[in-house]
Amino acid sequence: MQITETVSEGLRREYKVVVGAADLEERLAGKLEEIKPRLSLKGFRPGKAPVSFLKKTYGKSMMGEIVEAAVNEGSQKAVADNALKPAFPPRIEPVGELQQVIEGKADLEFRVLIDLMPDFELADVSKLEVERLVADVTDADVDDSIKRLAEQSRSYSPRPEGEAAEQGDTVAMDFVGSVDGEAFPGGKAEDFNLVLGSGQLISGFEDQLVGAKAGEARDVNVTFPADYPEAKLAGKAGIFAVTVKEVKAPDPLVIDDELAKKLGVDSLGTLKERLREQLRREYAGASRTHLKRRILDALDAVHSFSLPPTMVEGEFGGIWQQVEAELKREGKTFADEGKSEEELRQEYHDIAERRVRLGLVLARIGEQNGLAIANDEIQRAVAARARQFPGQEQKVFEYYARNAQAQAEIRAPLFEDKVVDFIAELAQVTDRKVDRETLFMDPDDAAEKLKASE
Repeated sequence: MQITETVSEGLRREYKVVVGAADLEERLAGKLEEIKPRLSLKGFRPGKAPVSFLKKTYGKSMMGEIVEAAVNEGSQKAVADNALKPAFPPRIEPVGELQQVIEGKADLEFRVLIDLMPDFELADVSKLEVERLVADVTDADVDDSIKRLAEQSRSYSPRPEGEAAEQGDTVAMDFVGSVDGEAFPGGKAEDFNLVLGSGQLISGFEDQLVGAKAGEARDVNVTFPADYPEAKLAGKAGIFAVTVKEVKAPDPLVIDDELAKKLGVDSLGTLKERLREQLRREYAGASRTHLKRRILDALDAVHSFSLPPTMVEGEFGGIWQQVEAELKREGKTFADEGKSEEELRQEYHDIAERRVRLGLVLARIGEQNGLAIANDEIQRAVAARARQFPGQEQKVFEYYARNAQAQAEIRAPLFEDKVVDFIAELAQVTDRKVDRETLFMDPDDAAEKLKASE
């Protein structure tokens, strides 16, 4: 077996491996001699069939196995002899006709392509300076939450006969939608209850029902938005034939102990405390989201090293597939995004590189500090996922139990969060008070807002 390095560029290595036909023939002979004593063939005493006959009978099928074993041996030897640390299992590219090799007419030749794991130094995470956005839960926040709960459980009473619907009223109705005179799937409903002003239906629909009365029929004209999920309706004008069956006005909003009991607690005071605690958890979760993003940004800023090409291209391929699927689903083109395809590809390729780089950094930090995800942590995560599918919990458990890839998808974010929490304990974290709106913004939007205010 001859192994020759043909490419050594950055983290990419390629080797040409040649296994001579004579070597393969020798391996085949050895295999035939090995199985010969165990064979009992018609016309021959047990173990006495000549090797030439065995070769004619079993040669091709056995040679296929020998070639496969030689390929595995060659790729492993290329890695071991050169003390390489592959980022992925080596890729194999055959050279020449494999059938010729199996028939013993040619040497076995193939290329071994290897992406190496980068060798890099970790930054001292204790020197990372990151900002954590925090906000206080105020009495006004608690009162707003109670008010929302009260509105959600609010009762309605029928308006007197002949009285018109107003904003905030609930309207019970039947409707049939059509475009270009033809009804479309999903455009029909009976006894549909709609709170006017809730924004539940397409823009303009609810406003045209203000002033409607019970028993009245009216046409509601709308234009479906250009990004409407159903591409056949996007951007088109539609008409809904509506029959109003009942109009109800909201009853007065009363916030008292009776409301609390209606919501399952003994008093308004208890309800407020529970809501305050719930809001604290929500605020803490939002704060952690911002801190995690800041930590990842800081890690990315202090680490720069070459990345395994195959790893980056694999990550980019997954991202780009999602981008194309979303554009197709929304009926958009690259031009609609205000950028060329080339510009978008570069933008998402940069994102792929960031993800790979951070993945390698987090993995190294976790490895060096003995951080790992225990089986019971995975089981709790799977149980949480199963609760999202009432009545199918057992199927969810079985799916994850049988699917290693699915388990890996559960493990990855758990590991990332554990490492980020570890870094947060060591890094220099500064709290910054913000309002509730900023706290619940997307991290990028919040950063822009805060930068503009400085």
